[in-house]
Amino acid sequence: MKQFYDEEGLRKLLDKKSVGLYCGVDPTGDSLHIGHLIPFMMLKRFQEAGHRAHIIIGGGTGSIGDPSGKKSERVLQTMEQVHHNEEALTKQMKHLFGKDNITIVNNRDWLSKIDLLGFLRDYGKLFNVNTMLNKEVVASRLEVG
Repeated sequence: MKQFYDEEGLRKLLDKKSVGLYCGVDPTGDSLHIGHLIPFMMLKRFQEAGHRAHIIIGGGTGSIGDPSGKKSERVLQTMEQVHHNEEALTKQMKHLFGKDNITIVNNRDWLSKIDLLGFLRDYGKLFNVNTMLNKEVVASRLEVG
């Protein structure tokens, strides 16, 4: 399965200049697991080739849950547990990626500043309920209650 459209163009770009790539992880646990291996291994290889690695710790998204196509919701953790996991994962990332060509951010830093009513007013109107209901992940969740 290809996840890019212009392999030759990508190779030329990477040979010509440094690019930034990102990979994210939600703090559902206090350590990386085997499911993180391939994406972070690839990010490390890009970093070693002189490109910029950007890591997003999902303190915001990890605190609200994300079914990611699963039929059940993620178990909600206490905020204390989420913060503990954020700190542990950040420490692991610093150990694995070092200090060169790396940025580590936490999406809680900007998501926690979004006002719900303002968000709904500005963006809620752009989401059609019928379109959402036709999405497989939403339909499957509605079927099981």
